[in-house]
Amino acid sequence: MTIRSGQARLAGIIGWPVAHSRSPLLHGTWLDRHGIDGAYVPLAVAPGDLAAAVDGLRKAGFAGLNVTIPHKVAVRALCDRVSDFARRAGAVNTLHFRDGRIEGSNTDGYGFLANLADHRVDPAAGPALVLGAGGAARAIVAALQEAGAPVSLANRTRAAAEALAADLAPVRVLDWEARHAALADHALVVNTTALGMAGKAALDLDLSRAAPGMAVADAVYVPLETPLLGAARAAGLRPVEGLGMLLHQAVPGFAAWFAVTPIVDAALRAVIEADLPAPERA
Repeated sequence: MTIRSGQARLAGIIGWPVAHSRSPLLHGTWLDRHGIDGAYVPLAVAPGDLAAAVDGLRKAGFAGLNVTIPHKVAVRALCDRVSDFARRAGAVNTLHFRDGRIEGSNTDGYGFLANLADHRVDPAAGPALVLGAGGAARAIVAALQEAGAPVSLANRTRAAAEALAADLAPVRVLDWEARHAALADHALVVNTTALGMAGKAALDLDLSRAAPGMAVADAVYVPLETPLLGAARAAGLRPVEGLGMLLHQAVPGFAAWFAVTPIVDAALRAVIEADLPAPERA
């Protein structure tokens, strides 16, 4: 059982809203597992209060924070130091308060690649096609490039794809309508859009065009098996669910704040899966 004393290490997640986040359960499970004197709490912070909240939490003795929507871009301006990867990705999702300074990093790319490794997918095995051009896409494109994969990008709004490609060159931009035919020339396709999420329309992607053995990854994890992943499984392709990315991206922050490097295993996954609403676990 975790001991929480007056000397407990404190961390948390800031967002607006934040009640939906599974991060408190995730980090709380690790705290209990390792018997750490610490706590991780959800903190609803409105956009206009971001600077005051981050400074106040730093001064209150927090070790650091996770940052979620809508603060991942704005929080960069509050950092004294930003990691090279976060700068390339254009967003910060992890803050570490150390020696009175705020250090910002982005662990989404790390989480994505670690999840691919869990599914025995080599990102450098061939070109990757990324669908979407938001914050998750930026981190995933940057991670794939660091892993040595050529990247193509398609987004419903081409201007957003062009902007991402300019920031993370070289990236080949495709028209959204070309995504089906492009599957034949890629070893991995990644959905970073909200399509397929519970309550959203499914992603329209004709997997009959896919190269044999293609890996099909989805950043969505509610539901655990999206329509895209179900179709990939039915087509004999290699589905890669999004929950593992969530779990792995949390590892570096926990290690920095609580001085223990946790592991992602079946027991942890079971705890988080059980917390998902029953209709969304099907």
